Amino acid sequence: MNTTPAVKNAVSHLPPLAALGPLLALLAACAFFAVQSDRFLTAPNLTLILQQVMVVAVIAIGQTLIILTAGIDLSCGMVMALGGIVMSKLATEMGLPPAAAIACGLAVTMAFGLLNGLLVTKVKLPPFIVTLGTMNIAFAVTQLYSQSQTITELPSSLISLGETFTIGSTSIAWGVLLMLALYGITSFALKETARGRHVYAVGNNPEATRLTGIPTQRVLLGVYVLAGLFYGLASLLSVGRTGVGDPNAGQTENLDAITAVVLGGTSLFGGRGAVLGTLVGALIVGVFRNGLTLMGVSSIYQVLVTGILVILAVAADQLSHKGAR
Repeated sequence: MNTTPAVKNAVSHLPPLAALGPLLALLAACAFFAVQSDRFLTAPNLTLILQQVMVVAVIAIGQTLIILTAGIDLSCGMVMALGGIVMSKLATEMGLPPAAAIACGLAVTMAFGLLNGLLVTKVKLPPFIVTLGTMNIAFAVTQLYSQSQTITELPSSLISLGETFTIGSTSIAWGVLLMLALYGITSFALKETARGRHVYAVGNNPEATRLTGIPTQRVLLGVYVLAGLFYGLASLLSVGRTGVGDPNAGQTENLDAITAVVLGGTSLFGGRGAVLGTLVGALIVGVFRNGLTLMGVSSIYQVLVTGILVILAVAADQLSHKGAR
């Protein structure tokens, strides 16, 4: 289906200042911590930051797609944890080949995405309420299915994305490459394809988009299912990084993902943002946590700083939204 001029006009990308803001904030944070610790700008530490943020960053891709449609997903962390448990148990206790176990885990996370999408599009429930409910459902199913036990002795192929390769003296996890590839593919799809532009249009003005002949409900449903796929891929990265299936994983990743999206400049009002900005937002959080750790600052202050950054980013988005009206 070709994108009509009306839909093209509805697509709103980040203005130059908003696009540069997260990147400038990231560079400023890096400069600050480089002064505070001579270990910060070393290659091993920078690659460590990438490995630390890769799980949340991939979850945040799905969260970005949903927020671009003016929705939100509180269930992403718990769905990710459930996907990891399904993959781990099927591969160890049921004896499934790792590829089949991974496929089943992805199917489960996409099923939760489908459930969220159907409740939002067909039952017309608010995304906040829907995903708050499915967050608790996913948590309960994870605990029941795993019997609250960590799953160990996973097959090597299931945790291969957590393994590293060496460039010079620097070790880089394969999962980092997958994360960067997913961001590149998603960014291209949003900017250069009709379906990607439909996502922006639905978030910007769903009624006007519907009147142009775009199936807005189908677009929304597809976004939630695709987000579920990203959560499943994040669960594979989480299993690879930790080497176990952890039923207690994902309990903070939902808020961390939303934080990355907001810091990256995507508007909570929908229709405006860039997925590459989300990657920058995830890196901002990772840099602050890593830098403060190197400075010996207590973890509770890291949470405090993250909260302040989120409030500032949302306030800037609010002012920008008011100025645009």
